[in-house]
Amino acid sequence: MPGHENASLSASRPLRLSRAAGFPSLQALHRFARPVLVIMPALGLVLGLAAGVAGHGPWSGLIWAVATVPVLVVLIVEIVGSLRRGDVGLDIVAALSMTGALVFGEHLAAVVVALMYAGGQYLESFAERRANREMTALLGRVPRTALLHRDGRLEEVPLDVIAPQDRLLVRQGDVVPVDGLVAKGVAVLDQSALTGEALPVRKRSGEPVMSGVTNVGDAFDLSATHRAAESTFAGIVRLIEVAQRSKAPMTRLADRFALAFLALTLALAGVAWLWSGDPVRALAVLVIATPCPLILAVPVAIVSGVSRAAKAGVLVKGGKVLETLTRVRTLVIDKTGTLTHGRARIVEIRPMAGLSSDRLLQLAASLDQASKHVIAQALVAEARGRGLDLLPPTEVEEIPGEGLEGCVGGRRVIVGGIRFVSWRVPRVGAVAAGQHPAGSVVVAVAVDGAPAGLLILADPLRTEAAQVIGSLRRLGVTRIILATGDRREVAQAVTVGLHLDEVHADLTPDRKIAIVQAEKRHGPVMMIGDGVNDAPALAAADLGLAMGARGAAASAEAADVVLLVDELDRVPGAIGVARRSKRIALQSVYAGIGLSVLGMIAAGLGYLTPVQGALIQEAIDVAVILNALRALWGVEPS
Repeated sequence: MPGHENASLSASRPLRLSRAAGFPSLQALHRFARPVLVIMPALGLVLGLAAGVAGHGPWSGLIWAVATVPVLVVLIVEIVGSLRRGDVGLDIVAALSMTGALVFGEHLAAVVVALMYAGGQYLESFAERRANREMTALLGRVPRTALLHRDGRLEEVPLDVIAPQDRLLVRQGDVVPVDGLVAKGVAVLDQSALTGEALPVRKRSGEPVMSGVTNVGDAFDLSATHRAAESTFAGIVRLIEVAQRSKAPMTRLADRFALAFLALTLALAGVAWLWSGDPVRALAVLVIATPCPLILAVPVAIVSGVSRAAKAGVLVKGGKVLETLTRVRTLVIDKTGTLTHGRARIVEIRPMAGLSSDRLLQLAASLDQASKHVIAQALVAEARGRGLDLLPPTEVEEIPGEGLEGCVGGRRVIVGGIRFVSWRVPRVGAVAAGQHPAGSVVVAVAVDGAPAGLLILADPLRTEAAQVIGSLRRLGVTRIILATGDRREVAQAVTVGLHLDEVHADLTPDRKIAIVQAEKRHGPVMMIGDGVNDAPALAAADLGLAMGARGAAASAEAADVVLLVDELDRVPGAIGVARRSKRIALQSVYAGIGLSVLGMIAAGLGYLTPVQGALIQEAIDVAVILNALRALWGVEPS
């Protein structure tokens, strides 16, 4: 929708909604440290092997030990942090393996384990970094200033200096920066990002305007009534931040196996040591037990799934999100811009005076070429989409927000609202007195002083909506709820035949959050929306999915998944990709752990040394990684 890309205008500060907001230095440290931690053991492994080949064997162990220590130190720091939060992960096994290998002089085994651990961590964070880069580019278009009337001139100023009573100029396409009143002119506003109303509304002098809506008509003056930090949009931003802080953190798939595998590993290592009296046997068990199938195979499969989804136009913000996508059982979905396209389209043409439908549309659209009004542009687009030849209009007179009059092909044409046209051609009022669809806009047309017909515009349901709902049901989504800020009669009329479980209308952002929270008792909840008013609910849901192609950047930032194409049918496909990736990851985990357990038993019985165990573990790693890469191809049918 025009201007939606700017609808995440922050009230008084940049919008910071990401999970790690407020810690830029820590993020920068991680971006720098992850690749370094992979390079160091990889380089150490190569240099140590080269030293051995060159006849400097004693140096090999030292090089491998030095390359292992930085990874081990970082790992211990992360383990301490995890334990303070009450998390027990597989990282403990990797730390014990590296420590034991260094203590008992098995330096080659230590550096191999360090390389596998660092590589797995790097892969696991790869998808999240990629998603963050995409979102940074998306939010880079957000405006931070407004045009202020000052001393007879227009001055561009930061939003935080705007005070009540200041007079601002809101240009066509601008997002209204603060709450205020129309001071001069007629404001034609796209309020769908905040209220869910798909069709523009007109505001006359003295009428209130909310921040965050988009001016789709001519420029108008706004008299500010609130500071930016106190305006409507700022309140929504605060709701988003509260919802994100209260949202339960997502868990890694690999960590669900952590405690059991850790206990089994320590038990086997302890038994091997006690039974043989040789601590090296326990070390061999720990080395071959290093959970590389979990550390590597799971992130490879998940990152592959994230990449596969991105190729289909679905931006998934990391592996944890992809895993959550597989468990969704309830869907809460917005209407405007989600189940519908979010823009006006002709749904009916009622011609008169012997005109055909195409001829009526041709005359109206030809005249509307002279107008920038969003409804006029919708008529022009519809006519061109039907292949109609538009004639050049002449002698055009327009009253902004009302209608226009002019000559088209030698005929006098009037196009606009019923009141505007009937004021010039009184009989139009009687013609337009019939029934019209709920939430529609009626454009009246008069030709040569006589009523010529009506053009009915509305925001219709997407053609694929029913199919998408059916596909989601087959994928195990048991409850589907509509939650919209639009009027109830409009919501009910549009969704007839969709077989939704519940329809909630006239909702404010905080009431949408309440619905999402209430639905969590039925299982993990996914919220789909596109407007600024959807962003708090997107943040509060177990998984938020934003229509990013046309939706507000605030909703795209608050969401976990963003559709980069304006096609709702990508949602079942994304769930299919997520489930296939998880299934492949689990296959790799079960096969890898099974082979590792067999190797641990062999090591405990003395048949494998620590280095042999490390090499066997590498063979297992290669096998499970090759299997995990299958997630790059194919998609689960919906």
